[in-house]
Amino acid sequence: MNAYIFPGQGAQFTGMGLDLYENSPLAQELFEQANHILGFNITDIMFEGSAEDLKETKVTQPAIFLHSVILAKTLGESFKPDMVAGHSLGEFSALVANGALNFEDGLKLVSQRALAMQKACELKPSTMAAVLGLEDAVVEKICESTEGVVVAANYNCPGQLVISGEVEAINRACEALKEAGARRALVLPVGGAFHSPLMEPAREELAAAIENTTFNNPNCPIYQNVTASAVTDATSIKANLISQLTAPVKWTQSVQQMIKDGATLFTEVGPGNVLQGLVKKIDREAQTAAAAFEK
Repeated sequence: MNAYIFPGQGAQFTGMGLDLYENSPLAQELFEQANHILGFNITDIMFEGSAEDLKETKVTQPAIFLHSVILAKTLGESFKPDMVAGHSLGEFSALVANGALNFEDGLKLVSQRALAMQKACELKPSTMAAVLGLEDAVVEKICESTEGVVVAANYNCPGQLVISGEVEAINRACEALKEAGARRALVLPVGGAFHSPLMEPAREELAAAIENTTFNNPNCPIYQNVTASAVTDATSIKANLISQLTAPVKWTQSVQQMIKDGATLFTEVGPGNVLQGLVKKIDREAQTAAAAFEK
């Protein structure tokens, strides 16, 4: 069974999407539509902007979404997912790819999500840190016993967990994690505590936008970050999407469940190859590939 997976923030690179734009009339049309919907020329930043320009949350999130969704649309008949999943932001790309959301609504929601997250980040100094080489349960326990807000945020693969919270709490937790034997506990260059209770203001703002958007029942199951299980009902998809900003990304659990449910090939659709690497670390036997546009 074919599983298609969609990357999240961090996969962006300078020049992303340019070859699609230059070689596919459909891609060109969708990119121009995106410029119109967003009210600024995101294509200029994607194709010619610096890494610094692309790092801004309000640019990064729509840019990765556009690269993934437009690439999926250019695959035409060969794009036949039996199941989909997306890492954090990638969940929105996956929902357009499996027909739960249309292109325009997906892009609007991603743009609103980015702006809401940016605002939430400015309310309190917060960050995230990658923890390598410890059991999940040990990391969770240390987070719980650390003073301040700090939680497990991204279960990326066994032995790689990202924690999220207030800057001081993250620093304290990193010290404790190193003492507990973590190979690394490294603060990441992100502007906020994604997937933590500190995203509550953003969650409330996005909830209103999601409630006002039409979702369809998808044409194949999506394994959502919040549940790590197959979801095919539009109402449940919406509820899980609203919870996503303050809940952890259960990527390890999602991939394991997809394999249990029959996934044999994981194709990453979008910039980079981070998810292929994570899938291999979750299950060495899993087959992975990158979606490629046929010129």
